[in-house]
Amino acid sequence: MTLRRLFLILLFVGAFWYLTSHSLLHTRRVSADNPPLQLSEAQDAQDFTPAELNNIDVYKRVVPSVVNITAGTVTLDFFYGFVPQEDQGSGFILDKQGHVLTNYHVIANAQKIEVQTSDKRRFRARLIGGDRLHDLALLQIDAPNLRPAILASSRDLQVGQQVYAIGNPFGLSGTMTTGIISAIRSVRGPESAPIQNAIQTDAAINPGNSGGPLLNSHGEVIGINTMIAQNGAEQNAGIGFAIPIDTAKAVLQDLQKYGYTRRPSLGVRTLAIGPDLAQQMGLPASYGLLIESTEPGGAAARAGLRGGNQMAYLGNMQISIGGDLIVAIDGQPVTDSRDVAEIMDKHQPGDSVTVTFYRGQRKMSTRVVLGQAPRRSDG
Repeated sequence: MTLRRLFLILLFVGAFWYLTSHSLLHTRRVSADNPPLQLSEAQDAQDFTPAELNNIDVYKRVVPSVVNITAGTVTLDFFYGFVPQEDQGSGFILDKQGHVLTNYHVIANAQKIEVQTSDKRRFRARLIGGDRLHDLALLQIDAPNLRPAILASSRDLQVGQQVYAIGNPFGLSGTMTTGIISAIRSVRGPESAPIQNAIQTDAAINPGNSGGPLLNSHGEVIGINTMIAQNGAEQNAGIGFAIPIDTAKAVLQDLQKYGYTRRPSLGVRTLAIGPDLAQQMGLPASYGLLIESTEPGGAAARAGLRGGNQMAYLGNMQISIGGDLIVAIDGQPVTDSRDVAEIMDKHQPGDSVTVTFYRGQRKMSTRVVLGQAPRRSDG
């Protein structure tokens, strides 16, 4: 080893020792000069506000009733052939017999449906019945020790009241969000069918929440979370919608018994009348549904309601005039077909309703026994 190399090694070792020792001395000096950290720690017992205690109680009581639903489908890919896919949603247990309520769009076209309970048990589910129009599906699993959800009424809901949503957004099971009822309004559902009196909420609802329960402050189900309003690329814009639980109650028996929903029908074809049209036609009311025709042997025809007897044109559309003008059903004013649909949602075929109408200038009323509308395919 040359003297030059030996000198460089000694120089390197000396420099390393100097830097290390001075760094340690500096650390010790700083530690000696500064006092130890004084942390402020909470008391061992944590106090919760009344609102927090209610949140915790609702979650603990309801989460065992909420399930994760996996719908398996097979799609045909040009390059890879048949490719299995899985869609996820939520649902909730209705009874100890294993009936589960969810959205129709969660399980639509599924070849295999699995339900996972909050304790991670997985069960194969059977589709008992589906209603595409109301976006509802009734499933059943064979499982012991189930905890059914408690159903409230959605009739007297108020804007501003506290609500909770529990579900599986993005597959994150058992997620709870809170908010208020922002509005009660009619909207178009996932299949573009109207949802009457939909519950609008700012409780966070995301993909995977569909079919899960919307709850009141007592932990009772008031709605079925079904969709969100999106703002561009955002997944949630703070506007979600739920189907009123009363809408589901009205069709559950049909779903269980028939596998589909029987829909009541007046058996009429109508034209919505507004003030301008009423004035042009010389009608006695400024709103209503003008009967253009009645279905032969249908509910309206059996009750003596009459359709039009004279052809006319509304723009380029041919219409029939001279028929009865329906202005109310069971005392509720009707201005368009949506009003009739909302009333029909509260009834079954065979129920009787009171129809108020004008025949010419004379106001009349009659009892109509509702018929059954042709079955709509939910396949």
